[in-house]
Amino acid sequence: MATNTSFLQTPQTLFASIDMGTSSFKLLIIRACPNGKFFTIDTLKQPVILGRDLSSSCSISTQSQARSVESLLMFRDIIQSHNISRDHTRAVATAAVRAAENKDEFVECVREKVGFEVDVLTGEQEAKFVYMGVLQFLPVFDRLVLSVDIGGGSTEFVIGKRGKVVFCESVNLGHVSLSEKFGTCSGNFEEVLKMREYVRMVILEFGLVEKVKESGFEVAVGSSGTIRAIEKAVFSGYDQDFVDNVGDFGGHKRDWRLSRGELKGIVERLCCGGDGEVERVRRERFFKRRSEFIVAGAVLLDEIFELLGIEEMEISGYGLGEGVVADSLAKVFDGYDLNANARWRSVVRLAMRFNNKKRVKAGAQCASIAKDIFEGLRKCDKLDNNQVKLIASFEDKDLEYLEAACLLHNIGHFTSKKGYHKQSCHIIMNGDHLYGYSTDEIKLIALLTRFHRKKFPRSHHAFLEEFPEQAKQKFRVLCAIVCLSVILQQNDCVNLRGVDFFHSYEGFKLVIKEARDQPYLPGSAQPTLDNIEAELEKELEHFKKIFKQELLVVGSSSSSNDRKDKFTCERDADHL
Repeated sequence: MATNTSFLQTPQTLFASIDMGTSSFKLLIIRACPNGKFFTIDTLKQPVILGRDLSSSCSISTQSQARSVESLLMFRDIIQSHNISRDHTRAVATAAVRAAENKDEFVECVREKVGFEVDVLTGEQEAKFVYMGVLQFLPVFDRLVLSVDIGGGSTEFVIGKRGKVVFCESVNLGHVSLSEKFGTCSGNFEEVLKMREYVRMVILEFGLVEKVKESGFEVAVGSSGTIRAIEKAVFSGYDQDFVDNVGDFGGHKRDWRLSRGELKGIVERLCCGGDGEVERVRRERFFKRRSEFIVAGAVLLDEIFELLGIEEMEISGYGLGEGVVADSLAKVFDGYDLNANARWRSVVRLAMRFNNKKRVKAGAQCASIAKDIFEGLRKCDKLDNNQVKLIASFEDKDLEYLEAACLLHNIGHFTSKKGYHKQSCHIIMNGDHLYGYSTDEIKLIALLTRFHRKKFPRSHHAFLEEFPEQAKQKFRVLCAIVCLSVILQQNDCVNLRGVDFFHSYEGFKLVIKEARDQPYLPGSAQPTLDNIEAELEKELEHFKKIFKQELLVVGSSSSSNDRKDKFTCERDADHL
């Protein structure tokens, strides 16, 4: 979700994980909250492909070591630009490094040239982190979960419940290693058959089928990039030539699920679609860098479905990297809630289900503004009028309700622009969308979206009858913040970079931080703050009624040197 990165984003709240996989190296940077919720700040992926070396030898070559160092130096520069400490940075290596005879030499090379201490994970450790990552994305904490993660050199299987691992196994089957052994196999029935027989043999030799049946599972989850790519292919109609309509196929929104029949349709198209130039271009266009290994990954997943009796698999947007981060957070923050981020992700998934990318980003930017106002308000020890205290009445969970309402305030556009605020409220109230929130919490979030425009709620409004008096007062404050934030986000008068909110002897002040030095099209009007108070007239009146004080809105321009914050905010929204 988008955040004002200059506020509350300190080296103490930033964490980085580096996943040194068989096919690629991945960097993840997040901003963490002590309760377990975290927001993606930056990601980067480099296709190092260490697995190629292991197909011809048992060592990582000099060339691969050089590519690895080059990628890791790039990661290091990004980590240092965020001022993230070494204590908050963790680099882990998986199957390729684990299997290499010269892994100690490779780890020492990274230490000397980059400065990273690399933790070479065992297969069991890797599986555990994958499961922890899944728990950060899907509401499956209380269920017996079978998690499957197809990597470049190995596939991890783990069964867990409530954060505890019941069973885990790492099998030496990966999309890179299989591709190196059998080729792309596209259009070659005999090679596909050989690959299938080999996959079955390895899985049966590990005794995986019996072990999984003994433990059992309620839900299967796939968490790797390969599995996500296959699910995206299903959603986009890859097997039916509908790939030009990616993201809007049939008016449906992505549901993060994959059935056995859907998987078979993709496998059949990949394996039997021919190996001609047209099909190759089509595959590369859709799967991009993954196209070289996607056939092996799809065949492997198909065999896993068959052997383990999986009929449907839920798809996690998180995996090993997020699991490593979650493990780090648990060591830093006392009382870390492993389930907190999955609760927040249910809000994000609801926004993504009913909104397009533009509206999701707008909701995220609105939430960023609301957070700044909320935190500024909490800093005020007391109001001058009647000495009313604020700090005691507002908690971290209230900020979560506020951010959720901002992110979801516009989902009603899915049905109609007219009265969309009422539709947003209806969708939230009438559907099992939000995981981990009580009925009262869901109602609160829904009503905040309902009253973000049009009539401001009175304390005796019928919708608020069941609320205790203190809850009514709190609701109206949160509602005033949402209203302000939505108008500021929608306003075209300023090129908004962020806001500051504080209270002084003059009263309340809202400082609009704007970037003035960006180029504009010839003849276009440059943004100005001259009429911002006119745009906020109703919202400022609401604020005055609640706090018995005026809110002064002022501007504070910024230079291009500050533009990095705005860029990071918008990029963060893209990772929702």
